[in-house]
Amino acid sequence: MIAEQEHIARCSPLLKSIPPPIVDALLSASAVHEFDRGSTIFLQGEQAKAIFIVTEGWVKLYRISPNGSEAVVAVFTKGASFGEGIAFRNGNYPVTAEAATDCRLVMVPVDTLINRIRESPEIALSILSAAFIHLQGLVAQVEQLKARTGAQRVAEFLLELAPCEIGSCEVVLPYDKALIAGRLGLKPESLSRAFAKLRDYGVTVKLNNASISDLKTLRELANEDPALSWSKS
Repeated sequence: MIAEQEHIARCSPLLKSIPPPIVDALLSASAVHEFDRGSTIFLQGEQAKAIFIVTEGWVKLYRISPNGSEAVVAVFTKGASFGEGIAFRNGNYPVTAEAATDCRLVMVPVDTLINRIRESPEIALSILSAAFIHLQGLVAQVEQLKARTGAQRVAEFLLELAPCEIGSCEVVLPYDKALIAGRLGLKPESLSRAFAKLRDYGVTVKLNNASISDLKTLRELANEDPALSWSKS
């Protein structure tokens, strides 16, 4: 494992609170795997054998509904971990994981982790902490779906990606628009309408690049009272 990947793994929510000697043992038993865009990492219903830490690229988790449609549950990038919730249950993955871009993952074997927990119970606290972070993200996602217009959701998404704090900014969309729509709970046509609406707020989208003329204006839209936003829609 190269130094940069190891550093990212050590700083992940899963490992950052665990004593270094235990992290050393966990990483020595782990493997780094590369996945091409579109590759399946694991399938919904497959036995859970590993917890994953993203060191490069983007990964999406999704479920297939009874009618065959895809529901995006989460999208993760560098430094995020996933799969912790199933680690203690010796169960099956409740979602499918797919490489949304070319990506690199550290795969921590569940058996190794459980054995280390028996020796050092404090590891369980780190896993609970990582699971709580995921829960907070899901709560925020539900709030966004319930109380934000499509334009506000897209505005928040762009602000999360923006490398600048003030003024104008250029944002590179990290993955395709179909996945952006799925992550934000929008249909592709609704995403297109949201991008069109954001032109009134100084946002221009061309291919996978978004130009924001003023981050403050976009932030004001994202933070606007949802009742006012809905009345304007």
